[in-house]
Amino acid sequence: MIAENYKEMLNAKSVIRELFQYATDRGQEIGYENVFDYSLGNPSVPVPQKFTDVMMELLQTREPVALHGYSPTLGIPQVREKIAASLAKRFSIPYTMDEIFMTSGAAGAIAHALRAVSVPGDEILTFAPFFPEYNPYVNLTGAILKVVPPQPKDFQIHFEAFEEMINEKTAAILINSPNNPSGIVYSRETIAHLAEILRAKSAEYGHDIYLISDEPYREIVFEGVESPCISQYYENSIMCYSFSKSLSLPGERIGYVAVNPACKDAKTIIQMCGQISRGIGHNCPSSIIQLAVAEVLDETADLSVYETNMNLIYNELIALGFTCVKPGGTFYIFPKALEEDAKIFSEKAKQYDLMLVPGDTFGCPGYFRMSYCIDTEKVKRSLTALRRFVEECYPKR
Repeated sequence: MIAENYKEMLNAKSVIRELFQYATDRGQEIGYENVFDYSLGNPSVPVPQKFTDVMMELLQTREPVALHGYSPTLGIPQVREKIAASLAKRFSIPYTMDEIFMTSGAAGAIAHALRAVSVPGDEILTFAPFFPEYNPYVNLTGAILKVVPPQPKDFQIHFEAFEEMINEKTAAILINSPNNPSGIVYSRETIAHLAEILRAKSAEYGHDIYLISDEPYREIVFEGVESPCISQYYENSIMCYSFSKSLSLPGERIGYVAVNPACKDAKTIIQMCGQISRGIGHNCPSSIIQLAVAEVLDETADLSVYETNMNLIYNELIALGFTCVKPGGTFYIFPKALEEDAKIFSEKAKQYDLMLVPGDTFGCPGYFRMSYCIDTEKVKRSLTALRRFVEECYPKR
Protein backbone atom coordinates (compact mmCIF):
# COMPACT_ATOMS: atom_id res chain seq x y z
CA MET A 1 0.00 0.00 0.00
CA ILE A 2 1.26 3.47 -0.84
CA ALA A 3 1.05 6.48 1.49
CA GLU A 4 -2.34 8.08 0.88
CA ASN A 5 -1.43 11.45 2.39
CA TYR A 6 1.33 11.99 -0.18
CA LYS A 7 -0.85 10.61 -2.95
CA GLU A 8 -3.52 13.15 -2.07
CA MET A 9 -0.90 15.91 -2.37
CA LEU A 10 -0.72 15.13 -6.10
CA ASN A 11 -4.11 16.81 -6.38
CA ALA A 12 -2.84 19.94 -4.66
CA LYS A 13 0.45 20.64 -6.42
CA SER A 14 2.24 23.94 -5.98
CA VAL A 15 0.43 26.68 -7.90
CA ILE A 16 3.75 28.47 -8.24
CA ARG A 17 5.50 25.46 -9.79
CA GLU A 18 2.62 24.75 -12.15
CA LEU A 19 2.60 28.35 -13.36
CA PHE A 20 6.38 28.23 -13.80
CA GLN A 21 6.01 25.08 -15.91
CA TYR A 22 3.33 26.77 -18.02
CA ALA A 23 5.69 29.72 -18.53
CA THR A 24 8.48 27.36 -19.54
CA ASP A 25 6.24 25.60 -22.07
CA ARG A 26 4.96 28.92 -23.39
CA GLY A 27 8.54 30.10 -23.73
CA GLN A 28 9.29 27.19 -26.04
CA GLU A 29 6.50 28.47 -28.30
CA ILE A 30 7.24 32.19 -28.43
CA GLY A 31 10.69 32.52 -26.86
CA TYR A 32 11.12 32.77 -23.10
CA GLU A 33 12.27 36.38 -23.48
CA ASN A 34 8.66 37.15 -24.49
CA VAL A 35 7.12 35.50 -21.43
CA PHE A 36 6.93 37.81 -18.41
CA ASP A 37 7.35 35.18 -15.76
CA TYR A 38 6.74 36.53 -12.26
CA SER A 39 6.00 33.10 -10.80
CA LEU A 40 9.05 31.52 -9.15
CA GLY A 41 11.35 33.17 -6.61
CA ASN A 42 14.60 32.04 -8.21
CA PRO A 43 17.47 34.53 -7.62
CA SER A 44 18.52 36.19 -10.85
CA VAL A 45 21.90 37.69 -9.94
CA PRO A 46 25.23 35.82 -10.00
CA VAL A 47 27.07 34.64 -6.92
CA PRO A 48 29.78 36.98 -5.59
CA GLN A 49 33.11 36.50 -7.35
CA LYS A 50 34.70 35.83 -3.96
CA PHE A 51 32.55 32.73 -3.54
CA THR A 52 33.69 31.42 -6.92
CA ASP A 53 37.30 32.17 -6.02
CA VAL A 54 36.94 30.33 -2.71
CA MET A 55 35.43 27.30 -4.44
CA MET A 56 38.31 27.20 -6.91
CA GLU A 57 40.88 27.55 -4.14
CA LEU A 58 39.28 24.73 -2.16
CA LEU A 59 39.22 22.42 -5.17
CA GLN A 60 42.82 23.17 -6.05
CA THR A 61 44.39 23.02 -2.60
CA ARG A 62 42.35 20.82 -0.25
CA GLU A 63 42.29 17.05 0.00
CA PRO A 64 39.36 15.61 -2.00
CA VAL A 65 38.27 13.39 0.90
CA ALA A 66 37.93 16.42 3.17
CA LEU A 67 35.97 18.34 0.53
CA HIS A 68 33.60 15.61 -0.52
CA GLY A 69 33.27 13.35 2.49
CA TYR A 70 30.47 13.33 5.04
CA SER A 71 30.57 16.17 7.49
CA PRO A 72 30.01 15.57 11.24
CA THR A 73 26.37 15.20 12.22
CA LEU A 74 25.92 18.80 13.37
CA GLY A 75 28.04 20.28 10.58
CA ILE A 76 31.73 21.06 10.20
CA PRO A 77 32.92 22.51 13.55
CA GLN A 78 35.00 25.38 12.13
CA VAL A 79 32.07 26.40 9.90
CA ARG A 80 29.71 26.44 12.88
CA GLU A 81 32.28 28.48 14.83
CA LYS A 82 32.55 31.08 12.07
CA ILE A 83 28.79 31.40 11.69
CA ALA A 84 28.37 31.80 15.45
CA ALA A 85 31.08 34.47 15.56
CA SER A 86 29.49 36.34 12.65
CA LEU A 87 26.06 36.32 14.29
CA ALA A 88 27.50 37.36 17.64
CA LYS A 89 29.33 40.29 16.09
CA ARG A 90 26.43 41.39 13.95
CA PHE A 91 23.57 41.05 16.42
CA SER A 92 25.32 41.21 19.81
CA ILE A 93 23.96 37.82 20.80
CA PRO A 94 26.59 35.48 22.31
CA TYR A 95 26.19 32.55 19.93
CA THR A 96 28.73 29.75 20.02
CA MET A 97 29.07 26.77 17.72
CA ASP A 98 26.98 24.80 20.25
CA GLU A 99 23.91 26.80 19.14
CA ILE A 100 24.46 26.22 15.39
CA PHE A 101 23.31 23.26 13.26
CA MET A 102 24.04 23.11 9.51
CA THR A 103 21.12 22.28 7.22
CA SER A 104 20.02 21.87 3.64
CA GLY A 105 18.73 25.42 3.28
CA ALA A 106 16.01 27.19 5.27
CA ALA A 107 13.50 24.43 4.49
CA GLY A 108 15.78 21.91 6.17
CA ALA A 109 16.25 24.29 9.09
CA ILE A 110 12.49 24.67 9.57
CA ALA A 111 12.02 20.90 9.28
CA HIS A 112 14.40 20.37 12.20
CA ALA A 113 13.12 23.27 14.30
CA LEU A 114 9.50 22.16 14.07
CA ARG A 115 10.30 18.61 15.10
CA ALA A 116 12.49 19.77 17.97
CA VAL A 117 9.81 21.84 19.71
CA SER A 118 6.50 20.15 18.86
CA VAL A 119 4.80 16.76 18.96
CA PRO A 120 1.85 15.45 16.93
CA GLY A 121 -1.33 17.28 17.84
CA ASP A 122 0.43 20.52 18.79
CA GLU A 123 -0.51 23.69 16.97
CA ILE A 124 1.88 25.94 15.06
CA LEU A 125 0.63 29.44 14.29
CA THR A 126 1.72 31.54 11.34
CA PHE A 127 0.52 34.83 9.89
CA ALA A 128 -1.09 35.46 6.52
CA PRO A 129 0.18 36.15 3.99
CA PHE A 130 2.52 33.18 4.36
CA PHE A 131 4.65 30.85 2.24
CA PRO A 132 2.25 28.04 1.22
CA GLU A 133 4.84 25.30 1.73
CA TYR A 134 4.43 25.89 5.46
CA ASN A 135 1.38 23.61 5.15
CA PRO A 136 3.36 20.44 4.35
CA TYR A 137 6.33 21.58 6.45
CA VAL A 138 4.11 21.62 9.54
CA ASN A 139 1.26 19.20 8.89
CA LEU A 140 3.48 16.30 7.84
CA THR A 141 5.19 16.41 11.24
CA GLY A 142 1.85 15.59 12.89
CA ALA A 143 1.49 19.10 14.24
CA ILE A 144 -1.28 21.33 12.88
CA LEU A 145 -0.73 24.64 11.09
CA LYS A 146 -3.13 27.42 12.06
CA VAL A 147 -3.12 30.63 10.03
CA VAL A 148 -3.83 33.98 11.63
CA PRO A 149 -5.74 36.18 9.14
CA PRO A 150 -3.95 39.14 7.55
CA GLN A 151 -3.98 42.82 8.33
CA PRO A 152 -4.20 44.08 4.73
CA LYS A 153 -3.54 47.75 5.43
CA ASP A 154 0.15 47.05 6.12
CA PHE A 155 0.54 43.25 6.46
CA GLN A 156 1.98 43.63 9.94
CA ILE A 157 0.64 41.11 12.49
CA HIS A 158 -3.11 41.14 13.16
CA PHE A 159 -2.70 40.97 16.93
CA GLU A 160 -6.38 40.91 17.83
CA ALA A 161 -6.91 37.79 15.71
CA PHE A 162 -3.65 36.29 16.97
CA GLU A 163 -4.64 36.60 20.63
CA GLU A 164 -7.95 34.91 19.85
CA MET A 165 -6.16 31.95 18.23
CA ILE A 166 -3.21 31.30 20.52
CA ASN A 167 -4.03 28.65 23.11
CA GLU A 168 -2.50 26.01 25.38
CA LYS A 169 -1.93 23.71 22.36
CA THR A 170 0.31 26.30 20.71
CA ALA A 171 3.88 24.99 20.63
CA ALA A 172 5.47 27.55 18.34
CA ILE A 173 4.94 30.57 16.15
CA LEU A 174 6.42 30.46 12.64
CA ILE A 175 7.18 33.88 11.17
CA ASN A 176 8.86 35.16 8.02
CA SER A 177 10.35 38.66 7.83
CA PRO A 178 11.19 40.03 5.32
CA ASN A 179 8.09 38.30 4.09
CA ASN A 180 7.26 36.09 1.14
CA PRO A 181 4.87 36.99 -0.51
CA SER A 182 4.22 40.56 0.64
CA GLY A 183 7.78 41.91 0.83
CA ILE A 184 6.95 43.69 4.09
CA VAL A 185 9.37 43.77 7.02
CA TYR A 186 8.05 43.44 10.55
CA SER A 187 8.72 46.57 12.57
CA ARG A 188 10.45 46.73 15.95
CA GLU A 189 7.08 47.50 17.51
CA THR A 190 5.49 44.45 15.91
CA ILE A 191 8.26 42.08 17.04
CA ALA A 192 8.44 43.52 20.55
CA HIS A 193 4.67 43.20 21.01
CA LEU A 194 4.75 39.62 19.69
CA ALA A 195 7.51 38.74 22.17
CA GLU A 196 5.55 40.32 25.01
CA ILE A 197 2.50 38.21 24.21
CA LEU A 198 4.53 35.02 23.92
CA ARG A 199 6.14 35.53 27.32
CA ALA A 200 2.77 36.14 28.92
CA LYS A 201 1.14 33.16 27.25
CA SER A 202 4.07 30.86 28.05
CA ALA A 203 3.64 31.77 31.71
CA GLU A 204 -0.13 31.34 31.53
CA TYR A 205 0.01 27.92 29.87
CA GLY A 206 2.96 26.65 31.87
CA HIS A 207 5.15 25.74 28.89
CA ASP A 208 7.54 27.54 26.55
CA ILE A 209 6.19 28.79 23.23
CA TYR A 210 8.96 28.96 20.66
CA LEU A 211 9.37 31.56 17.95
CA ILE A 212 10.71 30.00 14.74
CA SER A 213 11.99 32.73 12.45
CA ASP A 214 12.28 31.88 8.74
CA GLU A 215 14.91 34.34 7.46
CA PRO A 216 16.10 33.57 3.90
CA TYR A 217 15.51 37.19 2.79
CA ARG A 218 17.29 38.81 5.75
CA GLU A 219 19.85 40.58 3.57
CA ILE A 220 17.39 41.87 0.93
CA VAL A 221 16.16 45.04 2.61
CA PHE A 222 15.56 48.30 0.78
CA GLU A 223 16.80 51.81 1.46
CA GLY A 224 15.31 53.44 4.53
CA VAL A 225 13.87 50.16 5.88
CA GLU A 226 15.06 48.62 9.13
CA SER A 227 14.95 44.84 9.50
CA PRO A 228 15.22 44.06 13.22
CA CYS A 229 16.88 40.84 14.37
CA ILE A 230 13.98 38.86 15.78
CA SER A 231 16.19 36.83 18.12
CA GLN A 232 17.15 40.03 19.96
CA TYR A 233 13.58 40.33 21.21
CA TYR A 234 12.66 36.85 22.41
CA GLU A 235 14.66 34.29 24.34
CA ASN A 236 13.03 31.12 23.01
CA SER A 237 13.73 31.96 19.39
CA ILE A 238 15.09 29.71 16.66
CA MET A 239 16.59 31.35 13.58
CA CYS A 240 16.28 29.40 10.32
CA TYR A 241 18.58 30.82 7.67
CA SER A 242 19.53 30.07 4.08
CA PHE A 243 22.33 31.44 1.90
CA SER A 244 20.11 30.89 -1.16
CA LYS A 245 19.10 34.51 -1.56
CA SER A 246 21.95 36.46 0.02
CA LEU A 247 24.60 34.68 -2.05
CA SER A 248 22.33 33.57 -4.94
CA LEU A 249 22.98 29.91 -4.12
CA PRO A 250 19.51 28.28 -4.13
CA GLY A 251 20.70 25.14 -5.88
CA GLU A 252 23.42 24.48 -3.31
CA ARG A 253 20.88 24.01 -0.48
CA ILE A 254 22.86 25.34 2.45
CA GLY A 255 21.69 27.05 5.63
CA TYR A 256 21.57 26.64 9.38
CA VAL A 257 19.56 26.56 12.58
CA ALA A 258 20.70 29.06 15.23
CA VAL A 259 19.03 28.67 18.62
CA ASN A 260 19.13 31.74 20.83
CA PRO A 261 21.72 31.12 23.59
CA ALA A 262 19.23 32.64 26.05
CA CYS A 263 16.93 29.67 25.46
CA LYS A 264 17.48 27.30 28.39
CA ASP A 265 17.41 24.26 26.08
CA ALA A 266 19.48 25.79 23.28
CA LYS A 267 22.33 23.29 23.29
CA THR A 268 19.95 20.37 23.75
CA ILE A 269 17.86 21.47 20.78
CA ILE A 270 20.96 21.55 18.58
CA GLN A 271 21.93 18.06 19.69
CA MET A 272 18.35 16.95 19.03
CA CYS A 273 18.60 18.32 15.50
CA GLY A 274 21.39 15.85 14.86
CA GLN A 275 19.08 13.01 15.88
CA ILE A 276 16.12 14.40 13.93
CA SER A 277 18.30 14.39 10.81
CA ARG A 278 18.66 10.62 11.16
CA GLY A 279 14.94 10.24 10.64
CA ILE A 280 14.21 12.75 7.90
CA GLY A 281 17.32 12.36 5.73
CA HIS A 282 18.50 15.97 5.93
CA ASN A 283 21.80 15.00 7.53
CA CYS A 284 25.23 16.06 6.35
CA PRO A 285 24.74 18.92 3.86
CA SER A 286 27.50 19.35 1.27
CA SER A 287 30.91 19.62 2.93
CA ILE A 288 32.50 21.77 0.23
CA ILE A 289 29.60 24.24 0.29
CA GLN A 290 29.78 24.48 4.09
CA LEU A 291 33.48 25.31 3.82
CA ALA A 292 32.92 27.83 1.04
CA VAL A 293 30.11 29.84 2.66
CA ALA A 294 32.14 30.05 5.87
CA GLU A 295 34.66 32.21 3.96
CA VAL A 296 32.05 34.67 2.60
CA LEU A 297 29.78 35.29 5.59
CA ASP A 298 30.12 39.04 5.21
CA GLU A 299 29.49 38.97 1.45
CA THR A 300 26.30 39.15 -0.60
CA ALA A 301 25.53 39.01 -4.27
CA ASP A 302 24.72 42.37 -5.86
CA LEU A 303 21.16 42.59 -4.56
CA SER A 304 20.48 46.16 -5.72
CA VAL A 305 18.62 45.04 -8.84
CA TYR A 306 15.73 43.85 -6.70
CA GLU A 307 15.05 47.33 -5.33
CA THR A 308 15.32 48.77 -8.84
CA ASN A 309 12.77 46.25 -10.11
CA MET A 310 10.48 46.79 -7.14
CA ASN A 311 10.29 50.54 -7.70
CA LEU A 312 9.54 50.12 -11.39
CA ILE A 313 6.72 47.68 -10.72
CA TYR A 314 5.30 49.40 -7.65
CA ASN A 315 5.12 52.80 -9.37
CA GLU A 316 3.40 51.29 -12.41
CA LEU A 317 0.91 49.37 -10.28
CA ILE A 318 -0.05 52.50 -8.35
CA ALA A 319 -0.36 54.48 -11.58
CA LEU A 320 -2.72 51.81 -12.93
CA GLY A 321 -4.95 52.00 -9.87
CA PHE A 322 -3.87 48.95 -7.92
CA THR A 323 -3.89 48.86 -4.12
CA CYS A 324 -0.51 47.69 -2.90
CA VAL A 325 1.62 47.81 0.26
CA LYS A 326 5.10 48.89 -0.78
CA PRO A 327 7.66 46.14 -0.08
CA GLY A 328 10.49 46.81 2.35
CA GLY A 329 12.59 43.94 1.06
CA THR A 330 12.71 40.50 -0.68
CA PHE A 331 11.96 40.25 -4.40
CA TYR A 332 8.17 39.95 -4.10
CA ILE A 333 5.26 42.34 -4.33
CA PHE A 334 1.68 41.49 -3.37
CA PRO A 335 -0.98 43.78 -4.88
CA LYS A 336 -4.74 43.45 -4.63
CA ALA A 337 -6.27 42.11 -7.84
CA LEU A 338 -8.66 44.24 -9.85
CA GLU A 339 -11.47 41.79 -9.29
CA GLU A 340 -12.54 39.70 -6.33
CA ASP A 341 -11.27 36.38 -7.67
CA ALA A 342 -7.50 36.57 -8.09
CA LYS A 343 -7.46 33.17 -9.83
CA ILE A 344 -9.63 34.52 -12.63
CA PHE A 345 -7.54 37.70 -12.68
CA SER A 346 -4.34 35.69 -13.05
CA GLU A 347 -5.83 33.49 -15.77
CA LYS A 348 -6.69 36.61 -17.75
CA ALA A 349 -3.14 37.88 -17.28
CA LYS A 350 -1.78 34.71 -18.89
CA GLN A 351 -3.37 35.79 -22.16
CA TYR A 352 -0.88 38.67 -22.10
CA ASP A 353 1.98 36.33 -21.20
CA LEU A 354 2.06 37.72 -17.67
CA MET A 355 2.56 35.00 -15.05
CA LEU A 356 1.01 36.26 -11.81
CA VAL A 357 0.45 33.95 -8.83
CA PRO A 358 -3.01 34.22 -7.19
CA GLY A 359 -2.84 34.85 -3.46
CA ASP A 360 -5.29 32.18 -2.28
CA THR A 361 -2.60 29.69 -1.26
CA PHE A 362 -0.76 32.49 0.59
CA GLY A 363 -3.81 32.91 2.82
CA CYS A 364 -4.98 36.08 1.05
CA PRO A 365 -7.69 35.53 -1.58
CA GLY A 366 -8.08 38.53 -3.86
CA TYR A 367 -4.34 39.32 -3.99
CA PHE A 368 -1.59 38.15 -6.31
CA ARG A 369 2.17 37.79 -6.04
CA MET A 370 4.82 38.96 -8.47
CA SER A 371 8.36 37.60 -8.04
CA TYR A 372 10.54 40.20 -9.74
CA CYS A 373 13.89 38.44 -9.70
CA ILE A 374 14.26 38.89 -13.44
CA ASP A 375 16.32 41.21 -15.64
CA THR A 376 15.40 44.88 -15.29
CA GLU A 377 15.17 45.17 -19.08
CA LYS A 378 12.51 42.46 -19.06
CA VAL A 379 10.67 44.17 -16.19
CA LYS A 380 10.48 47.35 -18.27
CA ARG A 381 9.12 45.46 -21.29
CA SER A 382 6.59 43.67 -19.10
CA LEU A 383 5.05 46.98 -18.03
CA THR A 384 3.71 47.49 -21.54
CA ALA A 385 1.97 44.12 -21.34
CA LEU A 386 0.66 44.96 -17.87
CA ARG A 387 -0.78 48.27 -19.05
CA ARG A 388 -2.45 46.60 -22.04
CA PHE A 389 -3.87 43.86 -19.81
CA VAL A 390 -5.40 46.36 -17.40
CA GLU A 391 -6.69 48.75 -20.07
CA GLU A 392 -8.34 45.98 -22.09
CA CYS A 393 -9.68 43.80 -19.27
CA TYR A 394 -10.53 46.43 -16.67
CA PRO A 395 -11.35 49.64 -18.58
CA LYS A 396 -13.83 50.88 -15.93
CA ARG A 397 -11.62 50.33 -12.90
